[in-house]
Amino acid sequence: MTHPLITRLTTEFDYPQLENMGDVAAFTEADGLHVIFVPGDVKRNLETPDVAVILPELRQAFQGRFDCAVAADSVEVELRQASGVLKTPSLIFYREGTMIGGIPKVRDWSEYVERITQIIAQPVAAE
Repeated sequence: MTHPLITRLTTEFDYPQLENMGDVAAFTEADGLHVIFVPGDVKRNLETPDVAVILPELRQAFQGRFDCAVAADSVEVELRQASGVLKTPSLIFYREGTMIGGIPKVRDWSEYVERITQIIAQPVAAE
């Protein structure tokens, strides 16, 4: 069962729902900065709805500098293991297909702004 505030992200805000790692790759490898919201188990994690409300506000505060997607249950475990951001809910940031940072759990607004500013200022490491 999906929480209504998570459903709102895909219906009202048109964030894509990523169902498999192919969806994740297609989303994160596009030009620009991308954030994947990993909700976790809504029944066990009471912070998940809070992050679902905060994410669109963060996107607006950063003037749309990143696009957003929601990780489906079917891809969540693999995505968390691949990114190393194991706690949920989490926001995982990507640029050019490379994970550049993550913010697990709910945070104060000022901490979100500070951490996102640091994350998006990072260059992608040359391979």
